[in-house]
Amino acid sequence: MTKTFAIIPVSRFSEAKTRLSPTLSPLERENLLKSMLMDVIGAISGSVDQVVVISSDKDVLNFVADLNVTCLPEKGKTDLNGALTQAVEWCSSYASQVLIVPSDVPLIHQDQVQEMIELSDKWPMVIAPAKGGGTNALLCSTNDIQMKFGDWSFFEHLKEAENAGVSWYIYDSFYLSLDVNTAEDLGEIIIHGFGTQTRKYLKSIGLLVKSNHGTERLMVERK
Repeated sequence: MTKTFAIIPVSRFSEAKTRLSPTLSPLERENLLKSMLMDVIGAISGSVDQVVVISSDKDVLNFVADLNVTCLPEKGKTDLNGALTQAVEWCSSYASQVLIVPSDVPLIHQDQVQEMIELSDKWPMVIAPAKGGGTNALLCSTNDIQMKFGDWSFFEHLKEAENAGVSWYIYDSFYLSLDVNTAEDLGEIIIHGFGTQTRKYLKSIGLLVKSNHGTERLMVERK
């Protein structure tokens, strides 16, 4: 039977979501990341054999230690893809495939995770694009695909699969396409994120969403 481990890479709490600094304070950004992380772990954990969180931040690893995950400290100074490569290598001793999900995709749902894993019976790579051309979920074997997370990584991963002779399935989902980088994204979470820790947190700090007719579709304000 195929064993699947999930990997969630997490940046340092102190560096969490700096693009949101006009809207949220440093502590609010840290609490936002914690809420999103709990949502992602909660959605994934029931469908995979183990969830692995990799980070260079001891505070992150201490935070997730009680959430029934494996904590993997990043080795040396590296970037996101370097950290993911370490995690995939570690997982390869125990699992034949990995599901990689960033920590900022709070609308991911357990049904979607289950569906992606079922699709992997037929397709060696299952990939969910982010709305900006990145990758918000990647399910692949532990030895075929080089990690290419970053700008336009959706296309980079397809290219990797093509070069490796691996067939793929594109799992296109609004909920999975939404990662959190801008105030407008926070508005989408408030609208669509019922039942999530993330929406609960955003509401608790008094954020409201309004429709907007300017360059951004949604406007986020404080009560």
